[in-house]
Amino acid sequence: MSTHDNTPALVDDAQDRFANPGLPPHVPRRADVDESAANRASVQVVALFTLSALASIAFLVAYFVIDPELRGSIIGIGEVNLFHVVLGLTMGVSLLGIGLGAVHWAKTLMPDEEMVEQRHSLRSSDEDRQEVARQLSYGWRGSQLNRRTAILGSAGGALGLFALPLVVPVVAGLGPRPRDELYTTNWEPGLRLMIDPSGAPIRAADVTQGSVFHVMPEGWVGDEAFEVHGAEEAMASKSKDQVILVKLDPSIINSQKQRDWGYEGIVAYSKVCTHVGCPVALYEQQTHHLLCPCHQSTFDMTEDCKVIFGPAKRPLPQLPISVDDEGYLVAIDGFREPIGPSFFERERPGLLMEDES
Repeated sequence: MSTHDNTPALVDDAQDRFANPGLPPHVPRRADVDESAANRASVQVVALFTLSALASIAFLVAYFVIDPELRGSIIGIGEVNLFHVVLGLTMGVSLLGIGLGAVHWAKTLMPDEEMVEQRHSLRSSDEDRQEVARQLSYGWRGSQLNRRTAILGSAGGALGLFALPLVVPVVAGLGPRPRDELYTTNWEPGLRLMIDPSGAPIRAADVTQGSVFHVMPEGWVGDEAFEVHGAEEAMASKSKDQVILVKLDPSIINSQKQRDWGYEGIVAYSKVCTHVGCPVALYEQQTHHLLCPCHQSTFDMTEDCKVIFGPAKRPLPQLPISVDDEGYLVAIDGFREPIGPSFFERERPGLLMEDES
């Protein structure tokens, strides 16, 4: 007799030898029989939930009270942004209090007695079970996988490795890890401001009231940039080094830093919007506003390019400029803060120069 013909007998024999043990007897917990223990557990749960609520309140207070630029040192970690540390700790305590409170509540106070819902038997008839077993056995033997194990192993390997062509392009497509591009540009002390795309230098004496120039650093504009630095570096420069130069009436400039970093009312600012990086290239001469065409962020040039409308959260960085011995506009230094869209940590030691006042 074949093996599958004995299946019903084996199942029936197993059912006879292994009776349903049923549920174990319920063991009362201390809180179930001692009211004072139940009260203590209740107080503990309330304390955990209260701790969570207090941590949530502390998170909100810290968000509005602590200076986002506040920094400090933590033993074993080093210099960190304390604003982010406090927010992380308070949020973590808030979530921990909720989790521990819920678990303690469930394990000490909620009913823990197991319940059984009686259901009808789902067992198929003996004829159906035998037919399914026969077909499975026939299919297994017909595939010869029981005799040719190499097929089974190679098929498993092929199916397992099939995922690699799907995963590798995604992972590789993420590109290299960010480098200093998040913080630095090609602007350096002494580089002339060159008109984009002609590459002509700009004399301060030739800049009239209300004039607007789109400029790039010397050596990084026009065909020269592609020939000297290559297409990739030239395009990268175009995306991060672009600057807008405007001459304002010095009497309407309200920021002393803006006057000090400009030259006789001529000021230069990064064109890379601090929202998502679109070029801020629209200047309104009557209002002295710079507009980003992508999402309508608006910056006031008389207030050090402060954001006055739109989703951008940070002013455009100013490029410190002066003139050289021949009267051409040059950069005093590079940008003293990262340009472009804001991200979680914008400061880097040594990038922001100390206040010279």
